[in-house]
Amino acid sequence: MEVKKIAILGSTGSIGTQTLNVISQHTDKFCVEVLTAYKNADLLIRQAKEFQPGTVVIGDESQYEKVKDALASDPIKVFAGKESINRIVESGEIDFVLTAIVGFAGLEPTLNAIRAGKTIGLANKETLVVAGEIVMAEAEQYGVPLIPVDSEHSAIFQCLVGEYPNKVKKLILTASGGPFRGNTFEQLQKRTKADALKHPNWEMGNKITIDSASMVNKGLEVIEARWLFDIPADKIDIVVHPQSVIHSMVQFYDGSIKAQMGLPDMRIPIQYALSFPQRLPNNFPDLDFANYPQLSFEKPDIEIFRSIKIAYHVLEKGGNMPCVFNAANEIAVDAFLKEQIQFTDIFEALEKAITKVSYIRQPKFEDLIATDIATRQYTEQIIKQMKF
Repeated sequence: MEVKKIAILGSTGSIGTQTLNVISQHTDKFCVEVLTAYKNADLLIRQAKEFQPGTVVIGDESQYEKVKDALASDPIKVFAGKESINRIVESGEIDFVLTAIVGFAGLEPTLNAIRAGKTIGLANKETLVVAGEIVMAEAEQYGVPLIPVDSEHSAIFQCLVGEYPNKVKKLILTASGGPFRGNTFEQLQKRTKADALKHPNWEMGNKITIDSASMVNKGLEVIEARWLFDIPADKIDIVVHPQSVIHSMVQFYDGSIKAQMGLPDMRIPIQYALSFPQRLPNNFPDLDFANYPQLSFEKPDIEIFRSIKIAYHVLEKGGNMPCVFNAANEIAVDAFLKEQIQFTDIFEALEKAITKVSYIRQPKFEDLIATDIATRQYTEQIIKQMKF
């Protein structure tokens, strides 16, 4: 196996830092060619000093001089700005692009990487939520594999290896239920930012942790799975599995169900995406069933966690509605993290946005950009009217 040159988009986030941890254990297999961050210049500088990539990009142009000066004695090119992130993925030095940028911002660089023929490790689910039809068509046109990094989609991907041409009866996405599993709506109304950030199993960034608490994350994953695995929504189920040992399952037409299991550790799907189709050894803790004497399962409460119903609705409607769902959620989550709205206001913001933003049945890329902007503006107006 030749040393694979990796670009990490969003290297200072949770997935990005864990990817660097994986790479540090396999320096004979992987090297870092590109690191990008939006505004965490201090961590980006430390990462660049340690891993010596060929190029780093800081999205926040006001921090360009700081990064450039800090790396002046290193043989590292430094660029700044959104356009630089979009373009660096086209570099001929890159073999593999891991897209760990959070939210809509990950779409354009992912599309550019696909058009440049790079293998994609997809940790940015919003890319397929917003523009699944466009992205998958581009991936097919350019013959580019999209290897999922999300634990649930990696699990499904692993379960499907070697199964072609067997048809899938159902995909079963597992959910931990988050910190508010079993709560009433009245209890949810009183939950604080600190409460929502206490995930029982996973260590993740703030945005995805809030999405897990609201179960918006599971709705996003349903939409992502529809495009990634080319399967209709009515064949994608969600089951709450509080132990987070089974990461997802695939049911086949003979009644068999395959599950991928392991400890809740994102480094495992990250390493699998980087090394696919090989499985590399590591020093991560192993699953010991003696520590999990009981695995339990239950249906999600879609009346309390209305985000799931909304996600299936926008997926069924199609067009630009998943884009609206994603943009409204990004604004609502940001407002909640700033303690401007109640936790349950996230659901209200989603419901209002999908009924007010203009529907486009077959959006082009430019339509999705416009939809994202319009939704953000409308959702900000909604939030200003909410009483907190």
